[in-house]
Amino acid sequence: MNSKFELIYEGKAKKVFAHEDSDKVIIEFKDDATAFNALKKAKFEGKGELNCLISSKIFEFLIKNKIPTHYLGLQNNNSMIAQKIKIIPLEVVLRNTAYGSLCKQTLIKPGSVLESPLIDFYLKNDDLNDPLITKDRINLLKIINNEELEFISEMTLKINKLLKTFFFNIKLNLVDFKLEFGRNIKGEIVLGDEISPDNCRLWDLSQKNGTIVSLDKDRFRNDLGGFIEAYSEISKRINNFI
Repeated sequence: MNSKFELIYEGKAKKVFAHEDSDKVIIEFKDDATAFNALKKAKFEGKGELNCLISSKIFEFLIKNKIPTHYLGLQNNNSMIAQKIKIIPLEVVLRNTAYGSLCKQTLIKPGSVLESPLIDFYLKNDDLNDPLITKDRINLLKIINNEELEFISEMTLKINKLLKTFFFNIKLNLVDFKLEFGRNIKGEIVLGDEISPDNCRLWDLSQKNGTIVSLDKDRFRNDLGGFIEAYSEISKRINNFI
């Protein structure tokens, strides 16, 4: 579908193509699933389409709630049109509940609800395995200035409030999620990348007895099975809600 457009960039889960409007790009979602910095890989038919459609619905919801994003609309079921942005080399992780790396690096027990949301910054660099980075190191590397970092932190907290409610309405607990931001042609910082079960940890609130059932990439990461079924369930719940 996008063969007539120049491929600008290919990542683990998406391809970015030029658009006939030089201020825009076409983002095509791949069927690839990766974990542990792509040490674990597989293909799942339909994954790209599910992530694209889920992301588009969530971006539309955020835009309605005055969150600036790169999203402009769907090109087709597995491609979206977006503003051309220069990605800021930071991964912004917000945690509502302790799980994963936070529990490996601290004495906090998995499943502990945090008193307030925790924001962690990681340097976006595959060669360095995306290390945790401090605010002082962000300043040292001149990635962004203090004002921009504060803006991104505030935006992340706003997004968290909106997404927690959004997912709660479809019986999902938003445990944590990863965001990426970039600058558009006007120099404005906007939310980029995607918001999908690939970068959100989502637990099913329909379960009884406090059983944790992941409906996200942990199903692939931890060999739980039912990977595409989990993504399909999220898509179905969103479509029934919106």
